[in-house]
Amino acid sequence: MTDRPPGGAGGAPERRVRVAAVGDLHFDGPAQQGSLAGLFARASAEADVLALCGDLTTHGEPAQMRSFVEELRAVEVPIVAVLGNHDHEAEAADELVAILRARGVHVLDGSHVVLEGIGFAGCKGFAGGYGRGALAPFGERLIKEFVQAAIDESLKIENALRTLAAPTRVVLLHYSPVTDTLVGEPEYVYPFLGSSRLLEPLETHGATVVFHGHVHNGRPEGRTPGGIPVFNVALPLLRRLGLGYRIWEAVAPERRAAGPEGGPAPSSSAQGP
Repeated sequence: MTDRPPGGAGGAPERRVRVAAVGDLHFDGPAQQGSLAGLFARASAEADVLALCGDLTTHGEPAQMRSFVEELRAVEVPIVAVLGNHDHEAEAADELVAILRARGVHVLDGSHVVLEGIGFAGCKGFAGGYGRGALAPFGERLIKEFVQAAIDESLKIENALRTLAAPTRVVLLHYSPVTDTLVGEPEYVYPFLGSSRLLEPLETHGATVVFHGHVHNGRPEGRTPGGIPVFNVALPLLRRLGLGYRIWEAVAPERRAAGPEGGPAPSSSAQGP
């Protein structure tokens, strides 16, 4: 099911870079120890980068994250991640990030990293709704603060993409920037699943592809109004499709031939156990 992309620019030597993306692992701690290890081992064997799209734990407790990190023991490829709403429940997000970084995970929160020649930018994102139905910053202070939280997440992505020099730009979110991947969920919960305020930086600063989680009963694929592919990689959804992660592939120049010009050509496949 892999759509093979065309060759690199100018006939330069090229290599294929495969990203395995999954979110919403909801790991609950020692009682589940070993339940994800096989999935991650297979993803590591199949991909060049593992991307985690939030809700790594059930309640954001440091003990849960320490157990989760044990599940990554067999992963030998670079790991990049964002946190999800569940990871904030215990109000210990900074400690969770420190645990992940001690394992070598690149945790993104308005930041970026280049791995295997592919740029990654990310943050959690936030809720608030879409288009004309998006919550407006009017009335009570709490409403204004809620909307500002969505705006702040949008600014994080803008800053991360604006300063990312890599020609291929993979964006990781937890919340969805589009409604395409929400179809299947009750419409009355759409405002809690994401925000269209995340769209403008994606399209203005040229995201190549977007991965998100959070939406357990939606669709696996969608697009932004400008045509950027958006993939819902929530594990509960992927498992209903018989998958354990989604593989996305790009053609990148060989390291010795890589330069500022001639970006990789992307493709996508849905694979996994």
